[in-house]
Amino acid sequence: MHIPFIIVCLYIVLLFLISYYAKRRSAGSATNYVLAGRQLTTPLITVSIVGLAVGGASTIGVAEQAYKVGLSAGWYTTAWGLGAIAMGILVAKKYRELNITTIPELLGRYYDKKGMIAGITCQIVIQLVIMSLQYVAGGSILCALMPEIFTLTSGMLTSAIVFIGITSLGGMWSASLSNLLNVSLKYIGIILATIVGVTHAGGLANIKAQLPANVPYMDFFDGVGLVGIITWIVVLVTVNLSLQSIIQISLGAKNVRTAQRGFIIGGLMMLPIGFVSALMGVMAKSMFPDVTPALALPMTIMSLDPVLAGITLAALWAADVSTACNLLLSSATLFSQDIYKKFVNPAMSDKNFLRVTKGAVVCLGLLTLLLAMTISGIITTLMIGLSLTAAFSVIVLFTLFAPRLCRKNSAFYTILTGVAVLILWQTTPAIRIFPHIIYLEWLACLGTFFLTYLLDRTPIASSV
Repeated sequence: MHIPFIIVCLYIVLLFLISYYAKRRSAGSATNYVLAGRQLTTPLITVSIVGLAVGGASTIGVAEQAYKVGLSAGWYTTAWGLGAIAMGILVAKKYRELNITTIPELLGRYYDKKGMIAGITCQIVIQLVIMSLQYVAGGSILCALMPEIFTLTSGMLTSAIVFIGITSLGGMWSASLSNLLNVSLKYIGIILATIVGVTHAGGLANIKAQLPANVPYMDFFDGVGLVGIITWIVVLVTVNLSLQSIIQISLGAKNVRTAQRGFIIGGLMMLPIGFVSALMGVMAKSMFPDVTPALALPMTIMSLDPVLAGITLAALWAADVSTACNLLLSSATLFSQDIYKKFVNPAMSDKNFLRVTKGAVVCLGLLTLLLAMTISGIITTLMIGLSLTAAFSVIVLFTLFAPRLCRKNSAFYTILTGVAVLILWQTTPAIRIFPHIIYLEWLACLGTFFLTYLLDRTPIASSV
């Protein structure tokens, strides 16, 4: 137990050393802090999007689901990769050319004030929900793998200190540079642990022989099913087109080509790693068939060599850290740029803007920690919360590619429809005629957008 703990401690020290270096790079202006001075290179864009996407849900969450349904659980992370590629091909260029900082800033530029306010509110809610899940995942990883040292609460508090500390020190530079370590560690740790584990288990044939016959554990499609896989792809392509934390990464790129290349390469890197995590879950099922999924993976990892177990533990936690830092920074940017600067102090200096953003990192970090204490059902909560991004994706796609169909009130009514559908889905089971809320969100938001086009004759402020 001491060796894995020492490895995790060394990892934390390295993260803070990187953040202190990043602090110097982020000094001087708010743009340096929230967008890395728009100087991120292709490798930094790549590790930033991989770091954000391949988090706790894409590693330990996939492994736990694979314990129940098999290798097809790996499609969750592959869906993230396809979403990143879609972002790089379709809209990264458009976003970068707009020279904006946030999605609500785009809404404020082209639509009315109430649409922008609705956009700010929903984007912050989405970000805070996802951010809260990172505390739950981080605490669960530390508690499950080192129960003699961490409880769930102390694991969450440790995660909070790291998340808030790293982000507040160096902003986007800190998140991006630390992801060079995070992404390397998570890929090396997960792949190495899986290879060693499969070897110790006697190979894939022996693992397959130990699995129950009534579940298609070694099938790449049947466990989750085609409908479930398509749903993941639809949800996560939608998310990549309009979630603030993802957009902020693309806006930090040196130029359009850098943003596009970073997202496409990052997406390609994500395609296989989910199936590696899924294989780890299947291996856990063969070794510990009668325990809960949450316990099986930690038991499998801790059965490895202590050094390898420590590296794998740090890798799983690194996945969570890399996601959390980007989310926390983008949430703080939404507050400082679209609430404080817009409505409280429009004339504030760049220095004060930087101070407010750093303060928001700390305050929102603590707020989401409190929210995390009340959340259960990580993947279910995540997928439902992410469905709200359908409204933003509809608005963004029409604004960028078909501005003639956009009207002054389109953003407000489309976002309002997205919220209404989410509430009705949760409270009125009769409307659940689709396998997932994301399909109803897209239909309802598209319908509202076209209806607004027919009824509202006031075009958006200017052409994109």
